[in-house]
Amino acid sequence: MVNPADLVNPADPAGPPDLVDHHCHGVARGPLDEARFLSYLTESDAPAADGTTFFDSQLGFAVRRWCPPLLGLPAHCPPADYLARRAALGEEETGRRLLRATGITDYVVDTGLADGLTTPEELAAAGGGRAHEIVRLETVAERTAQKAGSVREFLDGLQEAVHEAARTAVGFKSVAAYRHGLGFDPAPPGPGELGAAVGRLLAARDGGRRLTDPVLLRHLLWTAAGTALPLQIHTGFGDPDLRLHRSDPALLTDFIKAVRPTGCPLVLLHAYPYHRNAAYLAHVFPHVYADVGLTLSYTGARAAAVLAEVLEVAPFGKVLFSTDAYGLPELYVAGSRLFTRAVRQLTQAWADEGAWAAADAPRIAALLGSGNARRLYGLAR
Repeated sequence: MVNPADLVNPADPAGPPDLVDHHCHGVARGPLDEARFLSYLTESDAPAADGTTFFDSQLGFAVRRWCPPLLGLPAHCPPADYLARRAALGEEETGRRLLRATGITDYVVDTGLADGLTTPEELAAAGGGRAHEIVRLETVAERTAQKAGSVREFLDGLQEAVHEAARTAVGFKSVAAYRHGLGFDPAPPGPGELGAAVGRLLAARDGGRRLTDPVLLRHLLWTAAGTALPLQIHTGFGDPDLRLHRSDPALLTDFIKAVRPTGCPLVLLHAYPYHRNAAYLAHVFPHVYADVGLTLSYTGARAAAVLAEVLEVAPFGKVLFSTDAYGLPELYVAGSRLFTRAVRQLTQAWADEGAWAAADAPRIAALLGSGNARRLYGLAR
């Protein structure tokens, strides 16, 4: 049985949940064997070391705590029992039960990872919510390069594709941290260096179309900034394709300053272990926001401590909830539960000790869980 206390809104313990997952991905299609299931419990690109399992992690324990009761099993049941139960129910029913227990009303989906995953509309339908799209810039550029026959054709096509996406999407995302790192020249590239970079991309496209040139990555960021839609930027924790020291959001400081006149809000995703740096940037720059997705899921039982570090200096109107869930509906459950409980634990403690007025605790919890995202992305209630 589901404990109703586990499903409450952090802003109103007596009312229904209301969370906006402002950065997430689709769930996997079709049945999952154990190996594939476990691959979604880690940022590693390899199986667990011999004699170990990814279930034995903060995220693995969070999944075992919160998901089995939603499928009719006791919390912390053996992983084999849980996997057997979800297989018996099937992916569709498992997903429906899990997603509808999260309290998420709006799914803001990064569609840059689409192979084998549900669409934003399918995800939202399974969860009983609303779908919104975040467009990944590098994917747009690589698709444009596939069709371009000249530098001018690429540049015009990219401009058109970005502005066409801006008509329906609620924002953009960049994975420049993976492709080069965040310590790039903050200025827009000049015509000469841009043309040369595009020429190199088109000349090499038969041997690989992955966009890694820092000149082109800068051009993508500035093109998206010109739409004034929110721009999500991956920072911090990620898979082994990343060089962690190059993903520190503090490296973006000069770009943050340079892009401010465009009116483009910047959302620093994930950030761990640089979450305090992201909080600082959100503190000093009015157009910068700090995300706590992925960070809280992977820190599990320590989520409240990590969230407290973000809230040390970040303005409360600049912090956003997300799950960064990918592949497994379980990750939506773990992310939403860990966030909700961490917010409730912290705000209650601060109100109890008199540091906060009791009336402010639910108001701030509502901002973190949904209000800030609704305001930033222009989402209706």
